[in-house]
Formats: sequence, structure tokens, C-alpha cells
Amino acid sequence: MHLSPDEIIFWQFGVIKLNATIVYTWGIMLVLALGSKLITRKLSMDMKRSRWQNLLEIVVTAIEKQIEEVGLGEPRKYLGFLGTLFLFVATANLGTVLPGYEPPTGSLSTTVALALCVLVAVPLFGILEQGIGGYLKTYVEPTVIMLPFNIISEVSRTLALAVRLFGNMMSGVMIIGILLTITPFIFPIVMTVLGLLTGMVQAYIFSILAAVYIAAATCTPKPEPTNS
Repeated sequence: MHLSPDEIIFWQFGVIKLNATIVYTWGIMLVLALGSKLITRKLSMDMKRSRWQNLLEIVVTAIEKQIEEVGLGEPRKYLGFLGTLFLFVATANLGTVLPGYEPPTGSLSTTVALALCVLVAVPLFGILEQGIGGYLKTYVEPTVIMLPFNIISEVSRTLALAVRLFGNMMSGVMIIGILLTITPFIFPIVMTVLGLLTGMVQAYIFSILAAVYIAAATCTPKPEPTNS
């Protein structure tokens, strides 16, 4: 049992290492890219559509509705980013049913990278929505004194995202690994199923938190009503 997939080295040349985190991360990205290509290759714009396309549209509509409920008025703008985050984390954890596989989300480097994606996306969407001046102005509201605290808030919530996902994923993998060594086979299977459920929940939470942060950054203050 490994504490992190970083410890599994497939190839090394000097200081250059190819570990399980890198291999599984690129493998998941390849699966998602090929899967999206295969799923969307025969989409129809006519009234006659396949059952698979109807199911796909129901899922996408549900995701857009969820994004809208968070507070993002035009969910289609954010569907690509938030949907990709969810699919990556969910796929990484669903792969735990495969023998010898360890989710890359069990590595702090992966969760930090995902959190940094959110850190970059939040100001990017905020600037696209409010402009550079409007977004930067939010750092000094309601007063300039709040500037350092708002900056600390950006960094701390990014760190919290990474540590939360890393801790939950690593602890789940470790618990299953320990149970496999000290208990009969059936009980760890139940724990694996629960681990898959936990992984899906973590993917959902991570995506929703990212949506909440983006919603806060893109929120345009309403003008105060003037007395007539």
C-alpha cells in the first residue's frame, strides 16, 4: 500500500521521474477526450433523436440547472470548465475498481493543480464579466483596508480546496487498503462501493465550490436606486 501514487515510479532517468500520478492523470485525460469524441460524434439537430442523445441532453440540462441555481446566470459559459472538473475527479475515483490502479487525486500535487485551475478561473471569469477595473475593485470593497484580507481569502480557499480533496481521497484509499489486509474479502468490496460513492460526492462538492467562487467573482453589483 502506498501513501501516494507519487511513490509508484514507472520510469526514471536521473531526476526525471514518470510516476503513477502522471501516467494515470494523462490516462484519464485521454479517456475523457476520446469518450467525449465518441459520445458526440453522431448528434442530431433534427426532431428525431436517439435515446442516447436524449439521455445526454437530460444530463447536460440538469448540470446547467445546477450551475444556474448556484448563482451563475448564463450556465452555458461555465459548463465546459465546471463539467470538466467534475468529470475528471469522478473518473479518477471510479477507476478505483480496477486492480493496481490508484487515483491521482490521492496525490497532493494533483489536487493542488486542480485548485490552481479554480484560482485562475475565478479572476478570469470575473474579468470577462465585469472588466479588469470592475473585478479589481471588488478587492477593496467596502474599504481599502480589506485588500490584504481579500487576497489572503483567495489563497486560503485555494489551499482549502486542495487539502480537502486530497485528504478525503487519500484517507479512503488507505482505509480500503488496510481492510484488504486484515479482513475478509467481502467487507472491503462494500467499502470500495462506499468509496466510489464518496468519490462522486467529492467531485460534486469540488465542482459546486468552484461554481460558488466563480459566482462571487462574476456578481455585478446592482446600482442603487435614485430618489425621484
